[in-house]
Amino acid sequence: MTQSQSLIALVDCNNFYVSCERVFRPDLLNKPVAVLSNNDGCIVARSQEVKDLGIKMATPVHQVLYLINRHKIKLFSSNYTLYADMSSRVMQCLESYTPKLEVYSIDESFLDLTGLCQNDSIAYGQQIKQNVFRTTGIPVCVGMAPTKTLAKLANYAAKKWNKTGGVLDLSDPLRRDKLLHLVPVSEVWGIGRQTTRRLQLMGINTAYDLAKHPVESIQAQFNIVVARTVMELNGISCLSLDEIPADKQQIVCSRSFKRRLTTYKELAEALSCFCSRAAEKLRKQDSVAGSITVSIKTNPHNPDEPQYQRSINMQLQQPSSDTRQINSNTKHLLKDIFKLGYRYQKCGVQLGQIQAASLPNQIDIFATNKQNNSSELMNTIDKINNRFPKGITLSATGINTGWQVPVEYLSQRYTTDWNELAVVKCR
Repeated sequence: MTQSQSLIALVDCNNFYVSCERVFRPDLLNKPVAVLSNNDGCIVARSQEVKDLGIKMATPVHQVLYLINRHKIKLFSSNYTLYADMSSRVMQCLESYTPKLEVYSIDESFLDLTGLCQNDSIAYGQQIKQNVFRTTGIPVCVGMAPTKTLAKLANYAAKKWNKTGGVLDLSDPLRRDKLLHLVPVSEVWGIGRQTTRRLQLMGINTAYDLAKHPVESIQAQFNIVVARTVMELNGISCLSLDEIPADKQQIVCSRSFKRRLTTYKELAEALSCFCSRAAEKLRKQDSVAGSITVSIKTNPHNPDEPQYQRSINMQLQQPSSDTRQINSNTKHLLKDIFKLGYRYQKCGVQLGQIQAASLPNQIDIFATNKQNNSSELMNTIDKINNRFPKGITLSATGINTGWQVPVEYLSQRYTTDWNELAVVKCR
């Protein structure tokens, strides 16, 4: 690797949700563990032992109960409070290894390592891997390359082949081409199912086939995004690190229910909860929304029941992040689409036309002082809820959670609640 060549690393946590649970349950190491969705309905994270049993991602629990019982798979309900805090700890550790870091997802980060490990990049990657595990207990793999797309592939290989030791550098063109020959084109970052099918019809089956295809031809038949992917596979950087995450352009809060909801009151209570979460996310990025969409649906996989699915949208006269206003409009929208006689499996709210709260908007001359001065109240509510996540439940809407069915396998919030700290017993 030359001095001027860039080096990007992708650090990805292994089976992140499962790993978070195992940190505080070391008795589960090397044993089958699965984490379930919000309503305990589907499997959303699997240990390697569960993957080896052939259980796929998003498999409904009831379909594999016989495997769960036979192999004594330990189940956990999703504990997002724990996972978010463990993610923050991992990212803080990674920040000490680079001046430029992009948090890509809850369990992935890109690091700019250019000029930081010229002599032995593998040793530097191993140092990152070992220190993250030492400080957080979370196992990670490290993929390094001149571009983000190649770093993704390097991480894929570091996870797949144990002989890499969990760290792989693709700066060497010969090593890069060898890997590209082995990797299916479907594993390339940004290549989805439809694009994969079209590429395979063109005889492009591996990452190497795609890398060697003329960029001009790819752009003409697909788009500039796929063309940039080809350039990135050839070591030409087209995607920069986003050190400051971009604001979300849409915020969606929805849930599938473990038990079916049949009344307007239950759906309205659920949507009130979703509105509160969505508005809080909106304020967290200092934004306001200009539109609201509400959706409800029955279970399409149950043909024995009558089916119904509707969504409805409205434009707000004034963009807002006020929970009360968003919730009030949501309830009016629900009234327009709700029908009795159906067993609803899912509902949700989507906030759109999001913009920065600081942008000027047309003043509503009919708004009351209470409406115009809502930001101070909302910020106060957010501060109280953040400070007392369990001790005090404060909502601008008076949320009732009677529609919720308690999850069965929820672990403790070991790192964020004094009452749920891990207990160590000495013999």
